[in-house]
Amino acid sequence: MTTFILDGALHTASDQCPETTVLEYLRETLHRTGTKEGCASGDCGACTVVLAEETEGNKLRYRSINACITLLGTIHGKQLLTIENLACGGNLHICQQAMIDEHGSQCGFCTPGIVMSLFAHSKSGADQGRNALLHSLSGNLCRCTGYKPILSAGSLINMHSGGDHFDSLELEVLKELRAIQPFDSTEDADGREFKICTDIAEVATALERSPQARLVAGSTDYSLEITQGLAEPELLISVGRVKEMNTCGAVSGGLRIGAAATLNEATPLLLQHWPSLEELLLRFGSPQIRNQATIGGNVANASPVGDTPPVLLALGASVELRKGVATRTLPIREFFHSYKKTALESGEFIVSIFIPFNHNDATVRAYKVTKRFEDDISAVCMVAHWSKVNNRFADVRIAFGGMAEIPSRGKACESVLEGSSFDLQTIDKAALALSEDFSPIDDLRASATYRKRLASNLLRRAFLAETCSDSELRVTEYG
Repeated sequence: MTTFILDGALHTASDQCPETTVLEYLRETLHRTGTKEGCASGDCGACTVVLAEETEGNKLRYRSINACITLLGTIHGKQLLTIENLACGGNLHICQQAMIDEHGSQCGFCTPGIVMSLFAHSKSGADQGRNALLHSLSGNLCRCTGYKPILSAGSLINMHSGGDHFDSLELEVLKELRAIQPFDSTEDADGREFKICTDIAEVATALERSPQARLVAGSTDYSLEITQGLAEPELLISVGRVKEMNTCGAVSGGLRIGAAATLNEATPLLLQHWPSLEELLLRFGSPQIRNQATIGGNVANASPVGDTPPVLLALGASVELRKGVATRTLPIREFFHSYKKTALESGEFIVSIFIPFNHNDATVRAYKVTKRFEDDISAVCMVAHWSKVNNRFADVRIAFGGMAEIPSRGKACESVLEGSSFDLQTIDKAALALSEDFSPIDDLRASATYRKRLASNLLRRAFLAETCSDSELRVTEYG
């Protein structure tokens, strides 16, 4: 049975279907309607709630999440905070009061989600400046009041120097969390199961016995099959507590990122070695998504518009796979076969991703083009990697998302660049060669013609960013 802290006390949810989401449980079972359903796909932020869990140093870590795509079983052993929990003793929380004082609510439907994002922001302990505030609100898309009153409310919260009643209750909450016993699995009345694994051998055994089962960690993608496709899985295996699949860190020759480690956990490590990836990684979904989404899931999903596969292709990454007791390592370039089809065999899963360290002189440029700047899916994503040796291109890897049915490298483009003169004329020839590599399609995000032109221009932009000054680049880009 799923047990978590709600309203300051242990709460147990029993007899729930494996696909029950936190939002569905809150609204349909508990009739707590403060948390709203907007898109049911993790885009709008109306359903934002906050999870608190113990982290290193005997402290609570607060994270905003989308309740609409969070499976109920994954919050076992955590504290769930909703809009109903913020007020205390008849007094509104500072995050609620600030929204009132600054007139930050109009129709009010999305206000609870915005308040919960502001609450998570206030508890993050990170930079409390304007940019950080904008970043924290980037996953809440409905702003019928306008940006200014909401940002003004956030500024008031930033200036608030005192704590709140959650700070005074932290030790008590930690004690209650530690008292929650782990559970192996729970079944609904039809025998459909949600299983939580804590050991990687347990994952391998369970998946060998039931290869049709779905592995979930953040479930930010698979949950769409539930909320949009009405999937009714027989068995879900949660790997969010498997240490080997959650550990990130430097190993010999590179970084090892556990397949179940979240984007927000992996990002600081990635930016330490490849700071040019910052914009792309911080535009991956929203804070609510990055708090749960995993690089392993983004790879296994094999979406042609996934943002991390082009990064991994350009950096020459590999994936560690396991089936039963057998393991193998596969270059990421051999992992994607066709649309939504990968090299994974029946009963096999991704354990970790290995990214080799760059040579000191290697250039990495990453660009993501979308209809809106934040919380959107790429029309085209490009990541370029090369070195300059004796004024020639070397070690060239140019990867794209949104240009084919799988994330792919531009082989013809790379062939033109490799060993050729390090100049714009070579780049222009390589840009023309992209037409040999890709035949994109028209869809709602972009036309094929636009994608082709954009891919060529992004390649030029990557080169100009290295060879031009900032002022020259601005003139080149904007005329």
